[in-house]
This record gives sequence, C-alpha cells and structure tokens, in this order.
Amino acid sequence: MDNKIKVALVEDHQLVRDGIRSLLNNTQTIEVVAEADCAREMLSMLESIKPDVMLVDISLPEMSGIELARTITTNHPGIRVIILSMHTEQEYIFNSLRSGAKGYLHKSISREELIEAIEQVYQGNEYFSKEVSGIILKSYLKQIKNPERADEYEDKKLTARELEILRMVAQGYSNQLIADKLFISVRTVESHKNHIMQKLELTTTVDLVKYAIKSKIIDL
Repeated sequence: MDNKIKVALVEDHQLVRDGIRSLLNNTQTIEVVAEADCAREMLSMLESIKPDVMLVDISLPEMSGIELARTITTNHPGIRVIILSMHTEQEYIFNSLRSGAKGYLHKSISREELIEAIEQVYQGNEYFSKEVSGIILKSYLKQIKNPERADEYEDKKLTARELEILRMVAQGYSNQLIADKLFISVRTVESHKNHIMQKLELTTTVDLVKYAIKSKIIDL
C-alpha cells in the first residue's frame, strides 16, 4: 500500500468521481487518497494528504481546473497535475500546458490509458491522450510551416500570450470573452493589449486588426 502512487481527484460530479475512484483503487499501483468537488476544498487538504499526482477536471465551480493547476504547480511543485476534460479545443489544451499541467486527457479515454497516464506522469514524463497529441502536433507543424511569420513576431518581441490575445482581438472577441477563454481577468487583458500596442507602435484596436490581417495572424 505504501508504495502505491497517491492520487487526489478534483471533479464536481459525484458519479464521475465514484467511477474514477473505483477504477483506480482496483489497480496494483495507484490509490486515491483524497477527492473534492471544488478547488478550494482540495487546497485545504493538501498539507495533510500530500498526493503524488492530481487529476483535475477543467470545469470546476469558483476556480477552474487550469487556475488550480497553476496554483498547485507554483505552490506545490512536487505534485504533478493531469487535466481530465471533455474539452479538446486548442485554447484549453495550451492554457493547461502553460499552467504547468503535465498531462491532458480526454474523458473518453480507456481505463488502461488513464492508468498509463498516471504512471508516466508520476515518473516525470508528460502524457497526452491520442486526440490531444494530434492537436498539439498539428499546431506545431503549422508553426514550422510558417517560419517567416514566427520571425516577424519575434522581431516585434511579442510574447506567446500577447500573440494569442492579439489574434483574439483581431477576431472580434470582447475583453470579457478573451478573459473568460484564457482564464484571466479583464484588467489583465487590457494590460496585455496596451503592451501589444506599445510594442507594435499602434494606437487603436482598429490598427491592431489591420496589423493582424497584414501579418496573416488571422485569415480573412
């Protein structure tokens, strides 16, 4: 028992938690040592349970799974976080990676793959379910096929987050919607937009849109 991988589970649906706990506790290598239906409850337990791996649903009340992953990896670097979600949109995946999560799994994965993911992440590796890996690879290939665009952004010294926000602004997203999608505050979005304008020497949102079109950051 003592040498089992200690897993904490954060999932707001009781039925899902029950299923995952039952599945993992029937293995030879893994034991669920704690579970919670929200981030705040799990954070209050951490000092006493000290899990090796934390499985986190991305859609949680009050604090999202991505925010929880960021908090865990910052304040408890010894705990490895795996995001478990129904979402496969690129923005969710990359925001999870930026938060410090070591794995991202779609909830349709098999029992065997879930166990494999936990064991791999526990050993210090990263693990992504097949569908998620395909999305990451597609994004990478798209970038290397357009090196001149990457060079242009580098010349302007735009960070990855600034480029992400610039793209969303150019696509017509409101500050509130950008904040919701990136799990940041509206004030942070506004701050990023100001920095982008300063770096690009632009003055209005219209100028940002024109720049994004000209630079092929967005396609018409």
